[in-house]
Amino acid sequence: METRVAVIGIIVEDQDSAEKVNAVLHDHSSAIIGRMGIPYREKKISIISVAVDASQDEISALCGKLGRINGVSVKAAYAKSY
Repeated sequence: METRVAVIGIIVEDQDSAEKVNAVLHDHSSAIIGRMGIPYREKKISIISVAVDASQDEISALCGKLGRINGVSVKAAYAKSY
């Protein structure tokens, strides 16, 4: 199976959704290379970046699941090759 390297940017505006975000990320933990979370207290949001190495379908599924959570915005940026 061919995999892609990508960075997924997640902004959590509804802090009640944080547990759901973490559950989805846990479900896809085998694809995650690393993650960094930054609480931006002044704006009452959290910014999370997740580096992944997975199939195009798995990355799309992960982004789709995250994007369906209330108060969560998601975008993925892909490496050109690897």
